[in-house]
Amino acid sequence: MSFQVIAGTFHIQGYSPDGDSIRFAANRADAWGVLAGRKASPNARGHVQLRLEAVDTLETHYAGHHQPLQYAEKAAHELFAALGIHNVSWDADHYEVTSADDNVPGFILARTTGAYGRPVSFALSADAGKALGLTDGEPHFLTADELATTANAELLNEGLAYPTFYTGLFHDLRERFAEQTRAARNAERGLWPSDRTNTGVTVDDLASITKDAVILPKLFRRLVDYLGTGGSIAGFTDYLANNPDRVMVLPQAHFTHLDNLIAVDGHSIRLTEKPENLVFSE
Repeated sequence: MSFQVIAGTFHIQGYSPDGDSIRFAANRADAWGVLAGRKASPNARGHVQLRLEAVDTLETHYAGHHQPLQYAEKAAHELFAALGIHNVSWDADHYEVTSADDNVPGFILARTTGAYGRPVSFALSADAGKALGLTDGEPHFLTADELATTANAELLNEGLAYPTFYTGLFHDLRERFAEQTRAARNAERGLWPSDRTNTGVTVDDLASITKDAVILPKLFRRLVDYLGTGGSIAGFTDYLANNPDRVMVLPQAHFTHLDNLIAVDGHSIRLTEKPENLVFSE
């Protein structure tokens, strides 16, 4: 799968990064114009917010709420380390990075932006990019074997991210990520021993999913949005049906919506398919 190579620097100081998003400054001012989708817009510091392809880590600050911070914060530090960012200090609330060995060189591979103009990216350290022979401004065909050089793969391998696939990802890369996910789950690495996505989580209130239960972040976000309306769990699937997420279930390539993949039993909610078997529409 061919991607555009963009060289630049990664930045976290003065921001609230998490395990699947980070700021990046391109070395070339015209680098973002080659990506399909909504144009990426650098901020006043010349930094663009990235969205890491295929991975979703636990939320640290979604709509004022977070998932269990043990794994959310560990994922962020795993990402920093994979990219060569060290000596990270946070404010008292662990919300904003106050200092770090920041401005580190590296590469991203991207083809398009998401709905909010964030480049959907594979992130690589400078050493990893050089090992692949990446050249700024040139296309690079990323193979499944090369995925291991990316920070994206590192997060999945360590069990600190859920696979969350969208239709723009080619099947060979998706399948390799799915294999890595299953290996991490079987080895009980990272968050997987605490995962309740498919076994079910009892949701009595927001605290049930912010302090204790580890679930797929996409499901967490939908629950936060719904519970914020004051609705009862019994109405959750109706809420999802009225706010549909179109999804394809593998390997049958069966198209449906997320509400059809949620089972509610009393106050218990579970996803009926493994996350790596789902491909969401943007």
